[in-house]
Amino acid sequence: MTHDLRLLAPALATWLTAAATIGLPQPLIYAVAATAAVASLYLLIAHRDRPVRPRESAGRATASRGARGDAAAEPAPAADTPKAAAGAERGRRIVVGVVLACAAASAGGVALRTTAVDGGPVRGLARAGRFAAAEAVLTGDPRARPGNGRQMIIIRARAEAVGRSRVRVPVLLIAGDPRWLRLVPSQRVRLRGRFATPKGASLLAAVVIVRGPPTVLSGPSRVQRAAEHVRARLRAAVDRLPPDRRGVLPGMVVGDTSGLDPSLADDFRTAGLTHLLVVSGANLAIVIGAVLALCRVAGLGRRRAPPVAVLAVFAFVVVARPEPSVLRAAVMGSIGLLALFTGRQRQGLPALAAAVLLLVLIDPELARSYGFALSVLATAGLIVLAPPWRERLARRLPGPLADALAVAAAAEVAVAPVLVMLSGEVGVVSVFANLLAAPAVAPATLLGALAAATAPVSLPLARAVVGPAGLAVGWIIWVARTAAALPYATIPWTSGGLGAVTLLLAGAVALLILRSRRLRVVAAAAMTGVLIAIVAIRVTAPGWPPPGWQMVACDVGQGDALALSAGPGQAVVVDTGPDPAPVDRCLRRLGVRDVPLLVLTHPHADHINGTSGVRHGRTVRGVLTTPLSPGREARFTSGLHTARAEPGQQWQVGDLTLTVLAPPATASVLSPKDDGTTINNASVVVVARRPGFSALLAGDVELDAQRALESSVPSVQVLKVPHHGSRSQDLRFLAAAHASIALISVGEHNDYGHPSATTLGLLRGLRTQIHRTDKEGDIAVVRTRTGVAAIPRH
Repeated sequence: MTHDLRLLAPALATWLTAAATIGLPQPLIYAVAATAAVASLYLLIAHRDRPVRPRESAGRATASRGARGDAAAEPAPAADTPKAAAGAERGRRIVVGVVLACAAASAGGVALRTTAVDGGPVRGLARAGRFAAAEAVLTGDPRARPGNGRQMIIIRARAEAVGRSRVRVPVLLIAGDPRWLRLVPSQRVRLRGRFATPKGASLLAAVVIVRGPPTVLSGPSRVQRAAEHVRARLRAAVDRLPPDRRGVLPGMVVGDTSGLDPSLADDFRTAGLTHLLVVSGANLAIVIGAVLALCRVAGLGRRRAPPVAVLAVFAFVVVARPEPSVLRAAVMGSIGLLALFTGRQRQGLPALAAAVLLLVLIDPELARSYGFALSVLATAGLIVLAPPWRERLARRLPGPLADALAVAAAAEVAVAPVLVMLSGEVGVVSVFANLLAAPAVAPATLLGALAAATAPVSLPLARAVVGPAGLAVGWIIWVARTAAALPYATIPWTSGGLGAVTLLLAGAVALLILRSRRLRVVAAAAMTGVLIAIVAIRVTAPGWPPPGWQMVACDVGQGDALALSAGPGQAVVVDTGPDPAPVDRCLRRLGVRDVPLLVLTHPHADHINGTSGVRHGRTVRGVLTTPLSPGREARFTSGLHTARAEPGQQWQVGDLTLTVLAPPATASVLSPKDDGTTINNASVVVVARRPGFSALLAGDVELDAQRALESSVPSVQVLKVPHHGSRSQDLRFLAAAHASIALISVGEHNDYGHPSATTLGLLRGLRTQIHRTDKEGDIAVVRTRTGVAAIPRH
């Protein structure tokens, strides 16, 4: 099968030019646009067809005949005639001219937007780092993210007034008040915050660190109000489903993942099923396919069915909210439908190229969007790779299975380089997970869409519809969890551009092997040997966790989560990390089903936001918090018995004893406005002991709190280094512990410079073994004949 590639080069030129010029200085962007425009005009206008000189041609022909004899007297092929050569040269000139014209248009669009955001009062405030009041219109949904110490809410908006100045520039709002989460796009708000210059290349005028709640000036538009009403009614329709299904179904239908458990979302990512939780072209294709099928049943011909399908697309975009990602999905889904229902696969690639060209010209920031890249590459894989693979697989497999396998494999191969750049992992089970989930996707999506359509009219009817939809979603959830729990579900790989390049090289080598029978035999033998070796290692090597583990520092990124063994299937958990998924996985690997006590040392997000992951599928019998907390933990611990820590207090769990050293009960209760150091110094500090094991768990205490504890710190075998190994360490505090092992729970490539080189130097000076979760993953402490030892999972 051949494809029409004429629009491919212009689309790539538009995309790459926008990606390369965003972030460059204005004069340089204008220079790029002008140079490309002049070169394009030169090729398309200045050098029109040059007439071929007859004498020169005749002379060449005579000389040629003289040199080649009578045989040369035969007419030359048409492609070798001067006229054909001139036509080919003109065609190449036109192609290059069009490509340069697209590049000029792309650079020009970036230049104009850069001029708009670089000038004016908003960028001036950002450069000065000043506080100001502003009015803005939300252009995206508020998204909650874990931050340094508290939840961050990120919202895209358009600033329309700063002080007395009228403006119209895009900004990014970062807020902390949970009332921002209640807003929807198109609402106009008044805010006050500190303006800062955006980091990295972007087309934002400023990042605004917002203080306090929003002041709502106007409600959402009619379209957004209607969309929010449908989404709210859909959430009400699914509220009687089990919690996991209740969170997944709205995501599959309208991209609403507000009720999704983060640990389940992580399982979907590991299994390669994340695309089911966002609005994508596949979801749209299923809905529109059903609409067209209904049109055929109703007797509507080809002229009447398309308008109905267009209305369905419009309704889909309205309900899912017309954000760039939703619009992109609508365009890509329409392209897939065009190729599918017209039976003209050759038209799919030029349609995709045209969509890329138009979308990037309209919104240049899409050129740097990973979501946009994934969408385009997945669609390209379905258009280019899936048809030939389907034909080959159909020779040995049933047609439906060949179709499903070709589609899943083509999409996965196409997006693999970008996924590796983002995650540093290669999915191994994703193709098979998609195959298993595929039969349930269409019923879940169609029934969910029907429920969304009927919920505003009749909630009982919608609840009846989501019943069978929930069964289909339950199967998808089971596939995601089962696939994510498999050993080696993902393979670690180099992240970033280097990882993408090495993956492409590995793919090229695999392709060469597949094309050679001899190499296939050699590769099969090598892979068999490697498989035997892996199985032998897995059989002979001790599994995880190591037998008799006493304590495990879970790798939860930039945060803390510790597990202390309290018996078979039991563990005391100290802090829960910034996200539910990592701590949930860690406890699952440890086989922990019962948590007699959960200690939340202080109310910073990197220590408490993963609490739902600890509670997922486990019994938590009690919670211990700092007595100085203003109560931020309450939203994570509802329904649980909570106690306040007091110095000298002891907790006994089996043979494990926990003794509270700090904070002092005489200190004042924290205020929500207290700075990070004050909150860190309010951490619960605990000593854990059992026969043959002892550990000091110091939360995030900094210099003042450490100095206050120097005289009361007992000798222990293990020290959990405070505050992820930051510079705020007191040498006498560290030395008082006399620990032989120091555990540092820290995130890889974090923005805080943790752990500090100074702190590492202090610990080395104390001859303490240093173990870090960013380098070693989960770290277990076990008893030995001579003391304790640390065993990393990796």
